[in-house]
Amino acid sequence: MSLKSINPYTGKLIRETEEIPSREAERIISESVMAFEKWKKTSFLERSTLMKNAASVLRKHSSEYAGVITAEMGKPMKESKAEIEKCAWVCDYYADNAENFLKPEVIETDADKSYAAYEPLGAILGIMPWNFPFWQVFRFAVPAIMAGNSALLKHASNVQICAEKIIEVFREAGFHPSLFSNLAVGSASMDYIIRHKSIMAISLTGSEQAGTRVAATAGSVLKKCVLELGGSNAFIVLADADLERAATTAVQARFQNAGQSCIAAKRFIVEKKISGRFVKLFGDEIGKIRAGDPSDENTMLGPLCNEKQADAVADQLKRSTDMGARLVLGGKRDKAFFTPTLVLDVRPGMPLFEEEVFGPVAPVTIADNADEAIRLAGETSFGLGVSLFTKDIRKAEELSEKFHDGSVFINGLVKSDPRLPFGGTRRSGFGRELSVHGIREFVNVKTVWIKR
Repeated sequence: MSLKSINPYTGKLIRETEEIPSREAERIISESVMAFEKWKKTSFLERSTLMKNAASVLRKHSSEYAGVITAEMGKPMKESKAEIEKCAWVCDYYADNAENFLKPEVIETDADKSYAAYEPLGAILGIMPWNFPFWQVFRFAVPAIMAGNSALLKHASNVQICAEKIIEVFREAGFHPSLFSNLAVGSASMDYIIRHKSIMAISLTGSEQAGTRVAATAGSVLKKCVLELGGSNAFIVLADADLERAATTAVQARFQNAGQSCIAAKRFIVEKKISGRFVKLFGDEIGKIRAGDPSDENTMLGPLCNEKQADAVADQLKRSTDMGARLVLGGKRDKAFFTPTLVLDVRPGMPLFEEEVFGPVAPVTIADNADEAIRLAGETSFGLGVSLFTKDIRKAEELSEKFHDGSVFINGLVKSDPRLPFGGTRRSGFGRELSVHGIREFVNVKTVWIKR
């Protein structure tokens, strides 16, 4: 079986990667374990030095790596370069902070000395998606490796060139060749690999369906997993909000990466009192989006990852308009392209409200007042993040307690930041990535109790 990389802008095949046979996967996993046994004994100084090297390699080859991202999944070049820079940032962040995050924690008990030690687990498997093909991998791999683990990557089938370039980063930085390895396999191989006795834990970023399968398999062999799944984030605009700021932020929150992001704003809930003004401002900003060739530095919106994804978005839009939603801007598709789209009169029960829409469609729902806006935001089975726009910061902090989501961003778009824990609740998954919380996901928290 071959894994195909197809340029979504041209529709042309870039390359086919042959799936490795099971015996090759066995060899890679075995060598990863051997690399771990040596790596876990290294000092944080050595780990930090190599991770700083990785950051330098990323910045050195930024244009090359960004070009691969753009070619394989269609992201505009400007966004691809920003993705590479963010990967370098997470390398620097953990190089600077991992030792402090994992230092033994002394705890006063009836012992003469007692503490919690944070020790690596072994070979960790990362199952990663195509939409941020470098960032999602680095977000998983960097803290896992800095904690003393080895890492194995099962990347999405359509971004195998990205996978190879990521491995090259670590090798050029000076890491042992087997400390971070790529498993060029399809989804059908995942059950066997997850169950493999040498895989100690799993991190998945992907769809709810993929997360359900991975969690079931990992649970059957009692292995820990972290699941970062989909989202249907609410973007709430209250009557006292700075509407110009909200509208400008809303465009970035919805249309970045052509809307193909788990943390993108996907439901715009606006107080009735200011809905007309906000919709006008929002529509004007959407109209400024320049779509086209993603390799052009001036392009703001490229194609979706493939025509199948464009079909799915078109279907969600049609089913919603058939139920009474009103299309006011965009709504057209050409192969993998989908024009920036604004839809009004969206209500609970419609696909644009209930489902995760992975494309450049902004559905607006009108709320009579702030209380109804908060209630509507909670009418979802996802729980990744919420954006809340208001000038009353004290009230906003109080309202943040009403959301069940993993993140609440006040007067800003939901984003992942190495310094902050990232993850969701409900159908958006469980576990946390990034910050001190992320690096402690894949360690053994060992209690040591000493009595003289």
